[in-house]
Amino acid sequence: MQKICFLLLLVLALASGQAQSPAEVKLRKKDYKRDVELVTDSGTMVIRLSDATPLHRDNFLKLVKSGYYDGVLFHRVISQFMIQTGDPDSKGAPAGQPLGNGSPGYTIPAEFRPALFHRKGVIAAAREGDQVNPSKASSGSQFYIVQGKKFTDGAMDTLERRRNIVIPADQREVYKTIGGTPHLDQQYTVFGQLIRGEDVLDRIAATPTSKAADRDRPLHDIRIVKARLVKRKR
Repeated sequence: MQKICFLLLLVLALASGQAQSPAEVKLRKKDYKRDVELVTDSGTMVIRLSDATPLHRDNFLKLVKSGYYDGVLFHRVISQFMIQTGDPDSKGAPAGQPLGNGSPGYTIPAEFRPALFHRKGVIAAAREGDQVNPSKASSGSQFYIVQGKKFTDGAMDTLERRRNIVIPADQREVYKTIGGTPHLDQQYTVFGQLIRGEDVLDRIAATPTSKAADRDRPLHDIRIVKARLVKRKR
């Protein structure tokens, strides 16, 4: 019995010794040609990162390679809007605990790109509100995947007037036919796109959520079991 316990402790020690902080992770040239696979307990999704947002891309790659996302919960889920994850404090969090304030201790400068907009399936960085974050810097680790909904021309006309913006014609067509969240454009950095697993996105978005202090947290935990880099399929 003592020998078994010793071996178990040794395995645990070796496993913990292999963990790296994101800052220690070195990116290789081949990493930029990889996609990110999120294996969740509701199914698997695959993300393709954008080279147009290199700060967010590199940070996300380092977090994935370090194992940072393994075990984190989808802590904020709103149907027809988005599913959010990436809070390190959610690992092992007890039921009912409010989440959403955890981070690796740094932020990332905003990287808004006109061609990257909030269509269904995009990956974007969460952030603190404008009152305390006027530069709209992104959270170092928290991100969301857009589900959104379809918009009519009339609804987008109203949004344009309220926000004093212009939604390009090609993006309007996407919002009408595929859906998304146009009111978040150029406010939160989009840095990737879901290329597989929209059914998983919809499944997670449909899960019942809390209306208590842990508002919008799924009543039954949904977690990222493993995040890893995978060979890109053409």
